[in-house]
Amino acid sequence: MCDITDDTFPLYNLKVEVVATDRPMVCGHKEGDYFLVIGENIVFPANNYFSLYALAAILPLLPAKQRALHPNDWMLSDGEIACPDPNCGARFKISRIGEQEFSHADCTVKPLLTEGSENK
Repeated sequence: MCDITDDTFPLYNLKVEVVATDRPMVCGHKEGDYFLVIGENIVFPANNYFSLYALAAILPLLPAKQRALHPNDWMLSDGEIACPDPNCGARFKISRIGEQEFSHADCTVKPLLTEGSENK
């Protein structure tokens, strides 16, 4: 199962950046605007805005992008997300920008699973 003396696990830090296409951006997006995902935190740089609706479309993908994936998993190769407004030409590029170690004990009060135990 796992080594209960080491409760660390890696997560990738992410950058989500607005990229332009050949279609106009109509939702107030500006090319180059971005936010970071560091662990469980979303970090918005000063004077950087991000659409609530675009953020809602991107959020479900971020935990998967933070984790190691099988080489054949589509989530590894597909890194651009379209704006949810069908009239907007913006795309949002999700890039891995580093890796950090986190401690299971610092993230939850639930104990690590050990051989033969169940998650209850």
